[in-house]
Amino acid sequence: MDPIAFTRALVDIDSTTGREAEAGRWLSRQLREAGFTVVEQEVDATRFNILALAGPPTVVFSTHVDCVPPFVPARIEGDRLYGRGACDAKGILAAQVAAADRLRREGETRVGLLFVVGEERGSDGAKAANDAADQGVSEAARGCRYLVDGEPTDSRLGLATRGMLRVKLHASGRAAHSAFPELGASAIDTLIDALIELRAIDLPSDPILGRTHYTVGLIAGGVAPNVVSPSAEAEVMFRTVADGATIRQALELIERRVRIEHVLEVPPVRLTTVPGFDTAVFPFTTDIPLLDRWGTPLLFGPGSIHVAHTAEEYVSIAELHAAVDHYITIARHLLNTM
Repeated sequence: MDPIAFTRALVDIDSTTGREAEAGRWLSRQLREAGFTVVEQEVDATRFNILALAGPPTVVFSTHVDCVPPFVPARIEGDRLYGRGACDAKGILAAQVAAADRLRREGETRVGLLFVVGEERGSDGAKAANDAADQGVSEAARGCRYLVDGEPTDSRLGLATRGMLRVKLHASGRAAHSAFPELGASAIDTLIDALIELRAIDLPSDPILGRTHYTVGLIAGGVAPNVVSPSAEAEVMFRTVADGATIRQALELIERRVRIEHVLEVPPVRLTTVPGFDTAVFPFTTDIPLLDRWGTPLLFGPGSIHVAHTAEEYVSIAELHAAVDHYITIARHLLNTM
C-alpha cells in the first residue's frame, strides 16, 4: 500500500477529538480489504477503537486516530504533506499499516495494529483498550509482548517521556454592582492571586527528564464588565517528571484561595529501545502509560512535535516512506529477541 495516499485520504477526513467515527469506519474498511481481521471496540455511543490482526499478536503498532482542532485538509508541496494530523498522527498510522501489511504479506502474522480515539483530550480510547472489555481485544492484550506507540519523534526512539497532571482551579466570589466593589468579592482577583502564588511553588526535577513545568491553558470567569465576578476558573497542565502526588502536595499551598479539581494524571515512563536508532527524551505525554497491559513499550514516529498542533503541520514524504522500513526493522528485532 502507498502510505502517502493512505495518509492523504485519512487527513481529508475530519477526526478532531469527538468526531472520529467516520475515520474509524474508513479505517476498518481499508484494513478488512487488506486482509486483516478487524475488531471495533466501542468507546462511547459513536466512537470506537480499531484492533486489526493477522494472527495472535506479539508486537502491536499503535497510535491515535483523533487530532486537535481545527480540521485542515491535506495538500502536498514539494516533499511535504501538510494537513491536520499529517504528523500527529495520521502519517504515523499509515506507516504502521504499511509496515504491518508488508510483514503479513511476507508471512509474519504476529504483528497487529491498535488505533485508539480520544488521545488528544483525556485518552478515553486508550483506557478502553486497556480495560479490554470487548471479546477479541482482551485475548490480544494478554498475548502481546511489545507495544510500539507512534508519536512524532523525528524518527528517533524514545528513552523516556514526561507525564501530565491536569487540574482546574475554582475560585468563588460574591456578585455586586461594580460601582460598589466593597459589597462583593471578586473571584477573578482571587484566581489571579492563586496563579501568581503558583509561580513561586517549588516543583520536582529529574536528572533525565528535567524540571516540571506547567501551562495555564484556559481561563474563564465573570458575568459582565460591570459586575464583580462571582466565579472564575483556570485549567492548568503540568508536564511532570515524577509522581503526581508530589505536585498535588505542593498545590496545597494555594487551596486556601481556590478549590482544586484533579482532572487527569498520566505518569512519566521509561521506554525500551532497539539497536540502530537515534534516541531521545521527550517532554510530551503519550497513551503509553494507559496501555500498560499491552506489553513493554517503545515510542517511535516520523515527523516533528514542533509542527504538530500548528496551522502548518506537515510530515516529510521521504521520512514517511522511511518510517515503514523502520517499523518493520523494530518489529523484526523484537520478534527475534523472544
